[in-house]
Amino acid sequence: MATLFVPDQVPSAVEDAEIIRNAVKGWGTDEKTLISVLAHRNAAQRKQIKQAYEELYGENLIKRLETEISGNFEKAMYRWLLDPIDREAVLAHVALKNGDYSVIVETATVLSPDELLEVKRAYQFRYKRSLEEDVATNTSGDIRKLLVALVGVYKYNGVEIDARVAKHEATVLNDMIAGKAFNHEELIRILSTRSKEQLRATFNNFREDHGNNITKRIVGDPTDEYLAALRTTVRCLRDPMKYFVKVLSSAIKRAGSDEDTLTRIVVTHAEKDLEEIKEEYYKRYSASVDQDVAKETSGHYEGFLLALLGSEKH
Repeated sequence: MATLFVPDQVPSAVEDAEIIRNAVKGWGTDEKTLISVLAHRNAAQRKQIKQAYEELYGENLIKRLETEISGNFEKAMYRWLLDPIDREAVLAHVALKNGDYSVIVETATVLSPDELLEVKRAYQFRYKRSLEEDVATNTSGDIRKLLVALVGVYKYNGVEIDARVAKHEATVLNDMIAGKAFNHEELIRILSTRSKEQLRATFNNFREDHGNNITKRIVGDPTDEYLAALRTTVRCLRDPMKYFVKVLSSAIKRAGSDEDTLTRIVVTHAEKDLEEIKEEYYKRYSASVDQDVAKETSGHYEGFLLALLGSEKH
């Protein structure tokens, strides 16, 4: 369930564009007005506002806002105004440049096969290269094998499972993990080609037949990027909600906060399942996401995130 609140009565895109124009013209910027409008419009409405603004004033709204606001607020607003599929492509590109392979894993495993295909098309349109090509160019060794496999396959997306295969492949995974063969091609094949439902059945069999959750068995050098990516892959496939709760908590509570990750989680999930993430967060930590975000952020960035979280700052 989304946390984004859109009023029942929404002005036209032209009216919203005019309100935004008044908020940015002249000396100073009315950031609260920007938040009151843009943090309460869905993706289709934001697209219409951008189109209306450009038609009315002959300039790109995102580029205009980049000159009016700054810092984490500007970065969050920029990402929010992107089309959701285009946003995923941009986030993947930035992640590859920064070596943040967890974002690539999220994109490849949490999105549906059709959504991933759309992201890859958007990526190619924007950067004139394929996502697979850039993943291969920016990685090496075992992590390249894993990530290329994850982004390159179009998976079955149905609910049907093969219980016999699930039981057999749970044993195969157990044998490989027990032998520390974390980079075995068969392990990568199973994780990259099986449907989410099939893999969840396999992971359940793994726990029942071999006495532990699979992620607890993937252990080794804590600085090993491949093992970290492998654990992230399994967590995203097994229970993405719990994965995002842990990532969100780490982003909020680390020293100085990780604003990039915090922004990414809030902006990409506000229109989808952020309410469920908030509920799971409270169950796990007995704390409110909204209150924790308010403690660790400030200014218009704080106000914007709280608006997307469905908890306006008063």
